[in-house]
Amino acid sequence: MAPHPLEEPGISSRFVDPCILVIFGATGDLTARKLLPAIYNLAREGQLPSQFAVVGFARRDKTHEQFRQEMKEAINKFSRVKPVDETVWKNFEQQIFYHKSEFHEPSGYQALQTFLAELDSRIGTRGNRVYYLSTQPSFFTTIAEQLHKAGLIYDARSVKDKWSRVIIEKPFGHDLDSAHALQDELLKFMAERQIYRIDHYLGKETVQNLMVFRFANSLFESLWNNRYIDHVQITVGEEIGIGTRGAFWEEAGLLRDIVQNHMMQLLSLVAMEPPINLSAKEIRDEKVKVLQAIRPFTEEDFKTSIVRGQYGKGFVNGEQVKSYREEANVNPNSNVETFVALRLFIDNWRWDGVPFYLRSGKRLPKRASEIAIQFKHPPAVLFQQNQHQNEPNVLAIRIQPDEGTSLKINCKVPGPANPIQPVKMDFRYGSYFGTSPPEAYERLILDCMSGDSTLFAREDEVFSSWNLFTPLLNNWAKTPPGKFPNYASGTWGPEEAEAMIARDGRKWRLL
Repeated sequence: MAPHPLEEPGISSRFVDPCILVIFGATGDLTARKLLPAIYNLAREGQLPSQFAVVGFARRDKTHEQFRQEMKEAINKFSRVKPVDETVWKNFEQQIFYHKSEFHEPSGYQALQTFLAELDSRIGTRGNRVYYLSTQPSFFTTIAEQLHKAGLIYDARSVKDKWSRVIIEKPFGHDLDSAHALQDELLKFMAERQIYRIDHYLGKETVQNLMVFRFANSLFESLWNNRYIDHVQITVGEEIGIGTRGAFWEEAGLLRDIVQNHMMQLLSLVAMEPPINLSAKEIRDEKVKVLQAIRPFTEEDFKTSIVRGQYGKGFVNGEQVKSYREEANVNPNSNVETFVALRLFIDNWRWDGVPFYLRSGKRLPKRASEIAIQFKHPPAVLFQQNQHQNEPNVLAIRIQPDEGTSLKINCKVPGPANPIQPVKMDFRYGSYFGTSPPEAYERLILDCMSGDSTLFAREDEVFSSWNLFTPLLNNWAKTPPGKFPNYASGTWGPEEAEAMIARDGRKWRLL
């Protein structure tokens, strides 16, 4: 395995074995918007091995040429670097192929095995495989079983001259029991170390930088505890609605889709203890400890510390938008949540008594994801007359958009008086380094091909997160909300979310 990039400052590329990436559900939105643009950018920057191919696996009739043209159009539309460089594309398109089959048909997998063996011989990919399951979760075990029966997933204990890995999109189960059941099914066909549960938030440059920011800067790590920090806010907001994902959203809801995975990953990176080294095992061990230390929700918490919401009609970016219940493939009387705000505590020495406030929602005023560390108020003994101006320091880590970090400090305004005004020390990746950060999927796909599982969720991470939220989901199932929709599109969520944090004498940050 290649060394972890954080262990060697300045490293920009690493050795990747020749391999074939097979994308199941290749005609879906994720492939066009994220996966192929990411793979193209890796090729453009010379990160891919020369012996590489990507095969789209889906049910629609297409030729290789049709699939290539569709992917070129998608890259031109969605890539972070556009238009397509024709010189790069001339070589890259020869590495793109398409295979038609139903997900449940054994004959389709036998034909895939023959085709991949042909590509091995032609391109020199040595039998190495990455299978990306960009499908509905209901197909995960079906695809894994068919791959295993066709000999396309290797026994990791006995096969040493080649490897196979499976990337699985979220959600991994819909509660604790289903997550355990899915894991048990997958382990019939592969080993745990062959499973890469992808969470694209972990591929974002700002999220990756959290460990460097904390553990390579004694200035911050020495203050990273309950003696100096008043509370932490984590916000993941989107101005878009659910779009064409109504059927999926009716089954999932925001707690399952965003809070249980994305936000728990962010929380664990913020709150974890320093690992003894940068290996995948040690980093993930520390993240699991955080999740296991979160105080379970009580019946009182269900009433006072957790708020759920659903967007109604309103205006976003000056345009009138429909309510959730008016979206396509949504029950007109649906009680599925599109907003969640909650407070939780981590019961360990570092974070004892420090509340963590999480909020996420659809159809909010803007797209913004941020981690805000609010420090305690300084003593009022020196600047009593300016105490209303003497705001607490806030460290804000912006995940999207405009990835970067800002620190709010208090400063005296020039002049004979002594007014105090907060000012920001601001760092932005794009402006400082002169280029936009790579897309999350670029990093994660390359990590999987390299065999680096650091930024992928391990099974005990998933189970620990579901263990926290399954009782909440069960409570919601028994107590339907009484007044959905309860916030207008284009606002920051229900009034109850503001009241929840206000009861603690705090308020949500303006983003």
